[in-house]
Amino acid sequence: MISINPKYLAAIAISSLALISGCASTSASKADPFEGMNRATYAFNDVVDENLFKPVAKGYQKVTPDFFRAGVTNLFTNIGDVATALNNLLQGKGGDAASDAGRFFVNSTLGVLGLFDVATPMGLEKHNEDFGQTLGKWGLDSGPFLMLPLMGPSTLRDGSGRLVDSFAGYSRYVDHIPTRNSAFGVEVIDLRANLLGASSTLDTAALDKYQFIRDAYLQRRLRNVYDGKAPQEKLDQLEDDLVPPKVDKK
Repeated sequence: MISINPKYLAAIAISSLALISGCASTSASKADPFEGMNRATYAFNDVVDENLFKPVAKGYQKVTPDFFRAGVTNLFTNIGDVATALNNLLQGKGGDAASDAGRFFVNSTLGVLGLFDVATPMGLEKHNEDFGQTLGKWGLDSGPFLMLPLMGPSTLRDGSGRLVDSFAGYSRYVDHIPTRNSAFGVEVIDLRANLLGASSTLDTAALDKYQFIRDAYLQRRLRNVYDGKAPQEKLDQLEDDLVPPKVDKK
């Protein structure tokens, strides 16, 4: 059986966009030079979500009890604490790295492989760090916004970071292909189920859902790089970069 790791889609999409970078629209904003392609990808993702991921997530939410879904979420969150700890260490935040490493150890043992979060009540704070944020801490700009097939919003920097973070995940270390693919499928369904409320809010609140998602993603990622304290000049620059240039009609 052939194994297709969906996480490699990020590398494929980034490589494809790099090859056609010279074709970026001159009327697109600086932050989103591939807006036409990104919108097409978003439309594709939306169709797949509405006809596959969303119905499956609703069914999963309906047939599984709350404690079961909480356990599944805790399990994959616990695995993610490994990458978070490593990225905190790479960012020079030793205390946070120790907390995340401690969380992983405690939840993997006392929490039965992470099914139960016993670390939080013990005072071990949960953080969320990834290699995209680490690259941002090191001074690398986010690069152009990218809407990745089936994976959603990203940037050139963050998409590359996902590939690095995957080395700290389970997918590269589970040799049994059916088990690995099944685990990834459960992870995707659980994540989508946890986002059902947010997607309903988006459907009712946003006139241009693509623009709303893009702007919110870029603003959130900028704040993440600065641990929630992004300089105002950086936020102002991002706002300027999201405005398309004026087109001379002469």
